Amino acid sequence: MNIREATENDFCHIWPIFHEIVSVGETYAYPRNTSKEQALKIWIDTPRITYVFEEDGKVLGTYYLKTNQPGPGDHVCNCGYMVSSAARGRGLATAMCEHSQNIARELGYKAMQFNFVASTNEGAVRLWNKLGFDTVGRLPKAFNHPSKGYVDALVMYKWL
Repeated sequence: MNIREATENDFCHIWPIFHEIVSVGETYAYPRNTSKEQALKIWIDTPRITYVFEEDGKVLGTYYLKTNQPGPGDHVCNCGYMVSSAARGRGLATAMCEHSQNIARELGYKAMQFNFVASTNEGAVRLWNKLGFDTVGRLPKAFNHPSKGYVDALVMYKWL
């Protein structure tokens, strides 16, 4: 297991994971038809830093970390995590979230916020709660789930 900073060259390994997750439309509020070029901007170019989770040289997961709001809110970061379906249930999301919290502290952030967690993403909600995140807001019917319709989106927060 190795979590390391991603390079633009890693995007060819990140893209299949990104596309697999986003095209289903159940967890991220990105358009289901997000292009490879748009994904590169979202996942590599815009964040402050992006990491990959590797095992035996194969990228199985990835996360980004960025400032959630500029100015007076720049002490709070935001992260997004993705794990390949072939590697789910093995603790990668836990490892990446714990790693991201350490990196956030190193970069001077004081808190981490997840802005738009689909309430139907029960695994993520359970994990974020286990790792100390509180649900500080609920946006009624803000996420349009492809099979469940309009469901709540959660704002989750942790002081680091």
